Amino acid sequence: MANHQDIQEESLFSADELAAATSDAGARIEALRREIEHHTYLYYALDAPVISDAAFDSLMRELRELEVAHPEFRDPSSPTQRVGGYVGEQFAPVVHEQRMYSLDNAMDLDELDAWLERTKEALGREVPLVCELKIDGSSIALTYENGVLVRAATRGDGTTGEDVTVNVRTVRDVPLRLRTEGLSGLENPAAAIELRGEVYMPKASFEALNAAAEENGRAPFANPRNAAAGSLRQKDPKVTQGRDLSTFVYAVADERALKASGQWELLEWLRQAGFHVNPDVRRCETAAEVHAFCEEALRRRETLPYEIDGVVVKVDAFALQAEMGFTARAPRWAIAFKFPPEEKTTLLRDITVQVGRTGVLTPVAELDPVVVAGSTVARATLHNLDEVHRKDVRVGDTVIVRKAGDVIPEVLGPVASLRPADAQPWRMPTTCPSCGAPVVREEGEAAFRCISIDCPAQALERLLHWASRGAMDIEGMGEEIVARLVESGRLTDVADYYSLTEYELSTLETGREKKDGTPVHLGPTIAAKLIAAIEASKARPFARALFGLGIRHVGKTTAEQIVAKFPTVEALAEASVEDLTEIDGVGGIVAASVHSFFQTPANQEVVHRLKYLGVAMAEEAPSEEVPQTLAGLTFVLTGSLVESGMTRDEAGARLKARGAKVSGSVSKKTSFVICGEAAGGKYDKAVSLGVPVLTEQDFLRILETGEAPGADEAAGAATTE
Repeated sequence: MANHQDIQEESLFSADELAAATSDAGARIEALRREIEHHTYLYYALDAPVISDAAFDSLMRELRELEVAHPEFRDPSSPTQRVGGYVGEQFAPVVHEQRMYSLDNAMDLDELDAWLERTKEALGREVPLVCELKIDGSSIALTYENGVLVRAATRGDGTTGEDVTVNVRTVRDVPLRLRTEGLSGLENPAAAIELRGEVYMPKASFEALNAAAEENGRAPFANPRNAAAGSLRQKDPKVTQGRDLSTFVYAVADERALKASGQWELLEWLRQAGFHVNPDVRRCETAAEVHAFCEEALRRRETLPYEIDGVVVKVDAFALQAEMGFTARAPRWAIAFKFPPEEKTTLLRDITVQVGRTGVLTPVAELDPVVVAGSTVARATLHNLDEVHRKDVRVGDTVIVRKAGDVIPEVLGPVASLRPADAQPWRMPTTCPSCGAPVVREEGEAAFRCISIDCPAQALERLLHWASRGAMDIEGMGEEIVARLVESGRLTDVADYYSLTEYELSTLETGREKKDGTPVHLGPTIAAKLIAAIEASKARPFARALFGLGIRHVGKTTAEQIVAKFPTVEALAEASVEDLTEIDGVGGIVAASVHSFFQTPANQEVVHRLKYLGVAMAEEAPSEEVPQTLAGLTFVLTGSLVESGMTRDEAGARLKARGAKVSGSVSKKTSFVICGEAAGGKYDKAVSLGVPVLTEQDFLRILETGEAPGADEAAGAATTE
């Protein structure tokens, strides 16, 4: 799985594949939804974004526009209709009192003015607004009961976060008890109140943390935001305590818990209660004042002791906020004005080539290190040869560098007046820099590709893909460990994972050294966890394994469609191109790629070894012993199944085992909607369509008895819910 330091933007679809879908609005919408969900997972679950905020916003904006233009493809489960994000499994889940919504973005002053005008029209007049700096950190929710901190939770998916109370108690500026002396404004001082803010790491602390990491041979953090998020989610609170985190608190989950009339009064109450509140806030009466605050914040950005990436503008009065309400993912009464990316100049020392999992050669700019948006940039992707020529960057150039969305390093172009006289246009190598095999460029493609299956660079990327969360999910098997296993000769293909021993892993050198010069080994604790994760991966569904094999053009959904038609690896290996093209969603290019893969002897050998070593290479058919009592019924699952502890995938599998169909969206054809905790839009749609709604207890009774409730029971369950 890619991390912050990777220079390629990891995507489910290539640019060419996305472009190919454009001619079909439905296909384009589905492709965008899957791509957005993929990057949402990387950003929120792993704290490891691989595309810029600007690129993500562009995908989301296009999807919104297409859904408006083609309402026939509207779907309540679309990323545009929900709050983004994922909840990790490391910490206990916490359901927020109210959703922690995202904010819509204004990427320039024109878009900010458009929002100001919409707000004025909606409320019938110009109203007071509160401007606050947008802190580049990690969102947090703090719950107090009887004035005492009882819980701290991450944002998670906006509805359910992770319990990080023990870690947050180590953050010095978070009050463990509210300052009650002279404090008024609480409607009920004994009741619980949930407050929101941002945990951040000061710039100086970030620099010290990375300096210590490099001294001890550890990988540095990409930027202060990721350092704060990673520190907040440490298993050992002593590690968090040593990370020098700070907070700014700025919101309350339910304003009815306070007597404050608006945001400005809330900020003052928070200060009085003992919270760290950002002093750089302003109450503005006009659009001109909002502009002035944004421009001033941008000028002061570099001098602040913490990172900011914009300004948040809010309608001040809570009553007016309530009047404006929310969309499915964001409040209408607030917007985030995003700063333009910071730009610096530096020297382009060289252009090297990186070989990816599918053999694509990507040119990489090797730069004189320069600090951009809070972290040092020394490398940046140049994407492909056409892009290098379009920008006309050459070795020896002084180039303009920025971080798109303050995350992904990007070379904008050269400073032409500073170009050396002998600088030459760059050429793509004709042989692979990793294995020396010929490089080809297929007709109609921008990419050059190494065609050797034995290419070492491709092997590393394939091995990482197999272990990634979307494929076999071998937790802890990251790039550093995999690279070391490849270097030591223990990993050459994905089947080798299942021959690794605990001893081999425990004695694996990490490439770092102790202060006395002796090598640091992985150790028995990590080794044992990795072996357990490898063993657990054997039981992943066949579709996950098929996706993990890294067959070109076969994504996660395509793998599931193929396995539904060919549920065993033997059946799939015998399928012709014509057989494969009969599957909905599988065209000639995909079919040819799959067929070619299974006709290659080296690939056949790997698949055979995987099966021999215990990896599931067949989809389990429903047991004949399980009566298909739910056949003909369609279920939709929503919310968290807290009582049973099942994931929705696990719950869906239990229903399918009895013959039911499980869908991701609610329609008039849906038989039942099963609602766990924090159920959202699917519950609302079920009610609007008159679809029976069941509780988790109803679901467990179905599993126990094998029978769905009758019409009267279902109606009663829906009423109770």
